[in-house]
Amino acid sequence: MNRPPPPLLASSDLSKLFGGVVALDTLNLEVRANDILGLIGPNGSGKTTFFNCVTGIYNPTGGDVFLHPPEGKPARLNGLKPNKVTEKGMARTFQNIRLFQNMTVLENVMIGRHCRTRAYIAGAIFKTKATRREERETVEKSYRILERVGLADAVNEFAMNLPYGAQRRLEIARALATEPDFIVCDEPIAALDVSIQAQVMNLLEDLQDELHLTYLFIVHDLSAVQHLSDRVAVMYLGRIVEVAERQQVVEGLRHPYAEALLSAVPVPDPEVERHRNRILLEGDVPSPLNPPSGCRFRTRCRYVMDRCAIEEPPLDNLGPGHQVACHLYDQAG
Repeated sequence: MNRPPPPLLASSDLSKLFGGVVALDTLNLEVRANDILGLIGPNGSGKTTFFNCVTGIYNPTGGDVFLHPPEGKPARLNGLKPNKVTEKGMARTFQNIRLFQNMTVLENVMIGRHCRTRAYIAGAIFKTKATRREERETVEKSYRILERVGLADAVNEFAMNLPYGAQRRLEIARALATEPDFIVCDEPIAALDVSIQAQVMNLLEDLQDELHLTYLFIVHDLSAVQHLSDRVAVMYLGRIVEVAERQQVVEGLRHPYAEALLSAVPVPDPEVERHRNRILLEGDVPSPLNPPSGCRFRTRCRYVMDRCAIEEPPLDNLGPGHQVACHLYDQAG
């Protein structure tokens, strides 16, 4: 019997503490090869902390992160610096765009390639150890990447002079320059208007098809996740509360928090939208400094039961590829 391939990325009981704040609490999440996993949750849920732990910016307090590249040996990412994580085949784009604003578009992508080959030294792109042949190849490959993201006509523009949407595309090009198998995108459509958001998401989808990429796509907008993702994971106060396949999202998420998120997504049919009931959550997200006992969502949940204050619900299977952490569906209840 053939076993399914291991997930490209897997976190096991991953935790991150900042003093007395538990930002991630024994988080288990898998990203399958050639999939797009959308990770969604409110501000303070731990999405960006997970991004930082996976990409080497933070060292987890507990648990493990493993990368299983399509070729090569599995790698434990705990404790690796970001450049070492990059060498394992992972790239990243940041919520707050990080470009060399006083360098040209082409130079920004060339630096991305040099970071992978270790020829880049202290930001001096033309003072590297690379040979002329290597530099010529870097220019050619960088230009081809810029063609892919629609910036070939802007190679000599300074990054600071690009519109914000074009800077997003340039950051994606920087990520592609390292020739990754896996890209972790933290809020890649933040602060963009709707039309530019669609362009960026379509670009990511086209690149995935063309280059057989895998994405972890971190956003706060469920409609964007529905558009792009093969699977969706919902976070709340440092824990995963639901994981579902795309079709299961269409049919309806089951966790009360995810249910409320889904009810807020506009429906294209005006008649359906007019008569649809939106679930309004009362109260604010509790502080990670003092989270509620038992189920962390219980203080805002319309289905709350007595046991919710006592027992933390496990992440139970509802069906193939679908898991929910809620006592409404707790098989032990």
